[in-house]
Amino acid sequence: MSRYSLNEFLQATSQKEHGQDTFELESPHLLEVKLNGRVWAKVGAMIGYLGNINFKREGILEHGLENLMKKMVSGEGMSLMKMDGAGRVYLADHGKRIHILNLNNETIFVNGNDILAMEDSIKWDIKLMRRVAGMMAGGLFNIRLSGSGMVAITTHHEPLALPVKPNMPVFCDPNATVAWSGSLSPELATNFTVGTLFGRGSGESIQLKFQGNGWVLLQPYEEVYFQAGS
Repeated sequence: MSRYSLNEFLQATSQKEHGQDTFELESPHLLEVKLNGRVWAKVGAMIGYLGNINFKREGILEHGLENLMKKMVSGEGMSLMKMDGAGRVYLADHGKRIHILNLNNETIFVNGNDILAMEDSIKWDIKLMRRVAGMMAGGLFNIRLSGSGMVAITTHHEPLALPVKPNMPVFCDPNATVAWSGSLSPELATNFTVGTLFGRGSGESIQLKFQGNGWVLLQPYEEVYFQAGS
């Protein structure tokens, strides 16, 4: 086969056969879902599919009135669709890196904008951070995922997981914080100086403080998920 031929290109970019898990990475930026039943995915993430599959946006009360009210109050950006049927679905989100997590009766928190897909067995709920009140838009509400099953989350570029240990709190930029372990409840921390009160104040004057036992996942990118009044 000659270099740069059409056949070489098609072979290099063709769909790959991996394991038999529901979620498999075709590339760091493309997720294959082997569908045999139902999986939830981010609205707009489907780029192609094979088989007999129906797509339906999440019903307004499908996850309960309480979650609906939280989404209305918080402006939480997670909009889901149901994928039902048998076949293969290919998902992506603006070229972001995709990471597959297989939860085993575990709980994690994830920013709603960073959830790409999850199996139907995963339970989710919008949670308000304790002791964080009205000081920043978009960083107050996150999604609690629990149970057993596969979850796909996204990050801008390669993320960093920092351990959180007793008496060694970790401070994070809210817009760079993607996920954290279910054992942690972040608090709002501020670091105001004269420079932040006048002129062009730094966004780093507001942080999330994590303390206890667990981990927090950061991305090398500050993403604005929601702006008040938008």
